[in-house]
Amino acid sequence: MPDSGDSPDGLEAVFPANRDKLLRFLVARGAGEDAEDILQEVWLRISRVEAGPIAAPLAYLYRAANAAMIDRYRSAKQAEQRDAAWVEGHSGVAIGVSDSPSAERVVAGRQLAARVEEALAPLPPRAVAIFRRSRIDGIAQRVIAQEFGVSISTVESDLRQVYRVLIELRERLDEV
Repeated sequence: MPDSGDSPDGLEAVFPANRDKLLRFLVARGAGEDAEDILQEVWLRISRVEAGPIAAPLAYLYRAANAAMIDRYRSAKQAEQRDAAWVEGHSGVAIGVSDSPSAERVVAGRQLAARVEEALAPLPPRAVAIFRRSRIDGIAQRVIAQEFGVSISTVESDLRQVYRVLIELRERLDEV
């Protein structure tokens, strides 16, 4: 009777019998959650290839599992590098050049924020607070109405009041 490792059927018989050992081996080597997928790859490889006689089928499977894990790791690293290169090439960011706003833009932003605060100062504090919760904090109008103990239509009315002031401010700034 031939040894089970002498034919492709032998590898296919050794694999299921030692699947748990191979899985533990991959996990111990750092495959983590990918261990099951790697084992599936190994199974597909050995079931597709007609191998000749293999003297030590279990050792062969360990080497195949290790090689599949390394292939997966290398592929993941290459994909990561390729993605990083793509992002760098398409982000408009130049190496060695800061993507922070210039000092002029920072000053202009602060001046605009001060003008907005001045324009909102005469409004009722609740309207300004509702505007901040809605537009800055991104809170839904329904939630804001509950927080302030008012109806949704009151929240909408307060927001319209603030928007009117901001539109007027924008028109004045556009004229300059």
